[in-house]
Amino acid sequence: MEKSGFVNLVTRYMSEGAQDLDWSKIKSPNDEIVLYDSLTPTTEDPAEIKKILDKVAVLKLNGGLGTSMGFTGPRSLIEVRNGLTFLDFTVVQVAALNSKYGCNVPLLLMNSINTHDDTQKALEKYSKSNINIHTFNQSQYPLLGVEDFSPLPSKGQTAKYEWYPPGHGDVFPGLINSGLLDTLLGQGREYVFVANADNLGAVVDLNILKHLVENECEYCMEVTPKTLADGKGGTLISYEEKLQLMEIAQVPGERVNEFKSMEKFNIFNTNNLWVNLKGIKRLAEADAFKMEIIPIFKEVEGGKALQLEMAAGAAIRFFDKPVVVSVPRSRFLPVKETSELLLVQSDLYTLAGGFVVQNQARTNPFNPFIELGPDFKMVSNFLSRFKSIPSIIELDSLNVIGDVWFGSGIILKGNVMISASVKFEIPDGVVLADKVINCPESI
Repeated sequence: MEKSGFVNLVTRYMSEGAQDLDWSKIKSPNDEIVLYDSLTPTTEDPAEIKKILDKVAVLKLNGGLGTSMGFTGPRSLIEVRNGLTFLDFTVVQVAALNSKYGCNVPLLLMNSINTHDDTQKALEKYSKSNINIHTFNQSQYPLLGVEDFSPLPSKGQTAKYEWYPPGHGDVFPGLINSGLLDTLLGQGREYVFVANADNLGAVVDLNILKHLVENECEYCMEVTPKTLADGKGGTLISYEEKLQLMEIAQVPGERVNEFKSMEKFNIFNTNNLWVNLKGIKRLAEADAFKMEIIPIFKEVEGGKALQLEMAAGAAIRFFDKPVVVSVPRSRFLPVKETSELLLVQSDLYTLAGGFVVQNQARTNPFNPFIELGPDFKMVSNFLSRFKSIPSIIELDSLNVIGDVWFGSGIILKGNVMISASVKFEIPDGVVLADKVINCPESI
């Protein structure tokens, strides 16, 4: 089945290429978006909540490595806060639902060839928890030669980097090939909640689930208002009378700045997706999962190579009665860079029963924009440069460049820029408000 999927993907790319969008046909989908606050609240009756939760499974996309932060293992195993990893938070959150409502929501992890072994080892400590955890690997496809589209491993290349997981659009065939789709259907499950493993805000939401069940929606994408930090995130468009995901890789070079702006494209896809299980089975049996192919060109030993990927969000146009819900920013809290790690480790958030909760003391609904220089890129370097994480409740933006070290008890407010041509440390207990600092004397 995996080989068939690979052959079909390559054949489709060779015959169709990367599907270009007609820019003149792209429209804003704002009229088709449901505001989260307009959803009917779920009953507080525990028995009714259990009935709703018995219809869902949680699936985390766990194929990514933490290389962008200098971490060699799965990103989900990076320690985020209080010694807990992303994976720990996910398990604790699902277990808390099961304990509170007496249900048995299962947790599924879609691993890749790069994350499987380390994840399995990390899960050993949860063998006696009140949660059923299932893992499966997404497909493993060979890189292609750009000249003749032949698989590199067939040319004598056997290195691990010659193989790749073909994007999170592979979640649908992955559920089928693993047998887990039929298992969930046999348990009476109706929906799977899919989210990135590194999104701390992606937890089961009863109001959204209730809305889908009552309105018989087969697919739901959660979007949220775009900020300056989200320029590269995929957005939702209306194209030829259908909702469609548009990723930056599909945007013509001359339109990239327009895509990144917040004027025409003011929302983006959080990749929190709710998908009907029977809908997945129906579309798979009809061979209908023909999402847009995203070609990615890579430099490898001996020249250039091509990998072909698909995005799970792009499947929205195939399902019946899809819905888009504009959710609060609190449901999108990813950590792919150390600047985002600073946010979640700060006093912007607190922990409550395993859930990361936004501090109500912050009046600005959006998080501050934080940009840390190369000296902070690696997790180990980042952690060593802070005696303690500064208070950023009243921070709007922070830009740090150079060999800067932070003492303890520091408070940052407004817009702060720190640029160091030589090494220096921000002293303990300093309050920096709307400051530009380029030497110790300017603190």
